[in-house]
Amino acid sequence: MKKTKITYWIFTGILSALTLLGAIPDLLSTPEALAIFKHLGYPAYLSPFLGLAKILGVIAILVPRFPRLKEWAYAGLFFDFTGAMYSGMAVGDPVPQWAAISVAYILLFGSYVFYHRLTVAKENTPLTYLR
Repeated sequence: MKKTKITYWIFTGILSALTLLGAIPDLLSTPEALAIFKHLGYPAYLSPFLGLAKILGVIAILVPRFPRLKEWAYAGLFFDFTGAMYSGMAVGDPVPQWAAISVAYILLFGSYVFYHRLTVAKENTPLTYLR
């Protein structure tokens, strides 16, 4: 269980840091963030909303209670990453620019899988669907 917990915190820590690094400029509506939103064809008022949603998602993932809220946060980040990747593809951004989001998917998937492994280990129940 110790190895599982360490792996979970590595995935979750890096995921949280990267998500927060992207969320803060959105929340503050920095000129750089607004330029990206304009390039993608989104209105400027969406920037602080998405920034706040990402920050709340990270908090929900890091707080040890409220498992249903944590599931919603994982889903929300998945949709955010999917929307970001699709938006980059749709406006014709070069492949390396939007393909870098696959790193976020890997971190999200790793955090999610190891969260469930930790939950199952605490409850001493079999884990058949994540083996």
